[in-house]
Amino acid sequence: MMKAITTRNYGSPSVLQAEEVPDTVPKDDELLIQVHAASLNQANLVLLKGKPFLARFAYGVLKPKHKIPGSDMSGVVKAAGKQVTRFKPGDEVYADLSNYGFGSLAEYVAVPEKALAMKPANLSHLQAAAVPLASLTALQALRDAVHLQPGQRIMIYGSSGGVGTFAVQIAKAFGATVTAVCSKKHMENMKILGADHILDYETVNLTKYYGSFDAILAINGYQPLSVYKKLLNKNGVYVMVGGSVTQMFEAMLLGSLSALGSRKKLGNFLKKHNTEDLAELTSLIEAGKIRPLVDRVFPFQEFKEAFTYLDQHHAYGKVVIKMSN
Repeated sequence: MMKAITTRNYGSPSVLQAEEVPDTVPKDDELLIQVHAASLNQANLVLLKGKPFLARFAYGVLKPKHKIPGSDMSGVVKAAGKQVTRFKPGDEVYADLSNYGFGSLAEYVAVPEKALAMKPANLSHLQAAAVPLASLTALQALRDAVHLQPGQRIMIYGSSGGVGTFAVQIAKAFGATVTAVCSKKHMENMKILGADHILDYETVNLTKYYGSFDAILAINGYQPLSVYKKLLNKNGVYVMVGGSVTQMFEAMLLGSLSALGSRKKLGNFLKKHNTEDLAELTSLIEAGKIRPLVDRVFPFQEFKEAFTYLDQHHAYGKVVIKMSN
C-alpha cells in the first residue's frame, strides 16, 4: 500500500482525503517513480471543483474521473518496464502527467517513458516539481501561438503566477522587450526576473499604451477583449492562456470575430504535452536563463492547506507539496 491524496467528489479542498491505496504497478512501457515533490496549478482547482462545468465533460460529469489528482511531479525511478530504454532505476526525472491520467499526488506513480525527462541537474526536487505544466504552457504559447521574435514588444498580463513568471523569463530569453502587469506587491520581483517595464494592474491607465504591443499574453486578471485589441499594433497577436471564465469564453468565441477587418489576431491556446519541449526547458534552466519560483512548500499532511492557499491567495510562482524525503 502507498499513501495518496484522493478526491471522489467535486467541491472545496475539504473533499480531499489522505488514503492508503494499492501500490501502482508499471506496464512494460512505464516506469515506477517515487514522487519526491508535486506542484499545484490553477488547473488543479478546476478539477477539484468541477468548474467551469464544461470541464466535467473531459474529467467526469458527476464525479472526478481520476481519483488521485496532480500533474506536475519530480522524483526518482524505482523500477522500469522491460520495454523502457531511456531511463533506469536511480535516475532523477520530472514530468507533466496531465495527458497521462494524473496521479502525481501519491507516494508512487507509474509513468509512460514518453512522458518523462531528466530533472535539471541544478534543481532540487522541490524546485523541479514547479516546472513542467507552467513552463510548457509559457514556452509553447510564446513560441507557437505568439511566434515571438527578438526585439518585439510583449505585454504579459498576470505575470506573477506560475505561467507568468516563466513567460517573463522565456520572453526575455527570446530577446523580446517585456512589459509585465501584476499587483503592486510583486513589481519588484518582476524587475528581478528581467521585465523591462512593470505596471500595477490596479492603477495603470491602459489607454496610454494603445497600439504599443506586438503581442499580448493574457494569463491572470481580466480586461475586456476590446481593450486588449486596442493595446496591439496593427499586426499584433493576443493569446489567452488563463484567467477568468469570462476571459476564456471571450477569447474562444469572440476572438476571431473581434479581429475582423484588421490584421490583428486574437484567440486562446492550450498546452500540448511534448517531452522534447520539456528537455528544451531543462537546457534553459541548466544554462541559467530561466528558473522556477516557489511561493510556498507544504508538507504532505498539509495538502488541504496547500490547495486552500492556491485558491485564496495570489501566489508568486508555484505552490509545492513535499511528498517524500
